[in-house]
Amino acid sequence: MLFALIGDLVEKTPVNAVLNCNGVCYDLNISLATYSLLPQSGKVQLYTHLHVNGNDFSLVLYGFGTTQEKELFKQLISVSGVGPNTARMVLSSLSVSELIQVIASKEVAALKRIKGIGEKTAQRIVLELRDKLGSGKKTSAMVAISGSQNEAYEQALLALTTLGYVKASAEKALLKITKELGHEASVEELIKNSLKIL
Repeated sequence: MLFALIGDLVEKTPVNAVLNCNGVCYDLNISLATYSLLPQSGKVQLYTHLHVNGNDFSLVLYGFGTTQEKELFKQLISVSGVGPNTARMVLSSLSVSELIQVIASKEVAALKRIKGIGEKTAQRIVLELRDKLGSGKKTSAMVAISGSQNEAYEQALLALTTLGYVKASAEKALLKITKELGHEASVEELIKNSLKIL
């Protein structure tokens, strides 16, 4: 499975980006959030999700500027009635931190303002994703972690849940360690110190 692509940016629009990876050009569907992160040209990395259309088995490649956006996209399409295009519309309308806060605060009205999201779909998104994304308190703490530290946090969280730890417990441990070690802690330091208190 494709995790990410690194290549030269051939062109970008608010809805797609074309990457030349060693002579092979990939056309990726992107959100406005990812579009705003991309330079006009040069070498870039986009995290990817390959979606298989259930009707005709066609393949559609989606690209994301951050792992957080990719993870939220995957969470959104796990909700009944939310397809990849609708998920992309949500991520084009709200930033990652805004969307997490909207879900944590049960702001159904904010989701309904997004094209393609009706009352029932908005309610399902809140109902199905609120617990997965954590409480508002945890969410605020996660959002406060910025840049490379946020990346390290996500990688450490993935490693701990892969090892079998409950996500909520792993998040609690990681937030505690992050406060103790500061924002410069590496993935390895976060994991090792979290394992001591889990």
